[in-house]
Amino acid sequence: MGLIGHNGGPSMEGGASWRRHAWGQARAALLPTLPIEVVRLRVKRAKAIGLDYRTYASVRAATGQDVVAFLFSSNALRAHLAGPKMPGDRAGKLAGMECDRIGLATPPLPATALAAANPELHRAEPAPYPLARFRDQARHLRALLGTLPGDRVILVGETALEQEWCAAGRLAAWLPAERFFAVPVTP
Repeated sequence: MGLIGHNGGPSMEGGASWRRHAWGQARAALLPTLPIEVVRLRVKRAKAIGLDYRTYASVRAATGQDVVAFLFSSNALRAHLAGPKMPGDRAGKLAGMECDRIGLATPPLPATALAAANPELHRAEPAPYPLARFRDQARHLRALLGTLPGDRVILVGETALEQEWCAAGRLAAWLPAERFFAVPVTP
């Protein structure tokens, strides 16, 4: 039995490589071993929502929740005032996703134009003002999510200002558009 305040981890004696190995083993022992049927179901779910398994599993591990919706900034969708229709490869990926898909229209693009041009989105809302105070962004995102729990929603964005919305909305994760749209569409 260790001393009071000891966390039960490996001894600090020995070299750095031994400590790294010992802590890695201790961490691995804490992680659950999932039955193969559960892994198969999760791989299938990841494909159904357009994510690679590694990303899906990391979001599941971090939140303990399944992903039920995505928020997409109009920048990530490549939808702009001059052309609110997103490119075909992005539209195709969204059309195949089995979850809610919400567009966030960044100014000057109106949300109505984003929704009208992209039927692959379930709805479109105005994005939070990028330079608004944190609490105002949080309030805006909470209102547009409605009953959707934030820890079950992933934000796909393009800019660092959009990445801040993830913390403001207490969302499950932020994915750069380049990474999200790099995962191929599965039939």
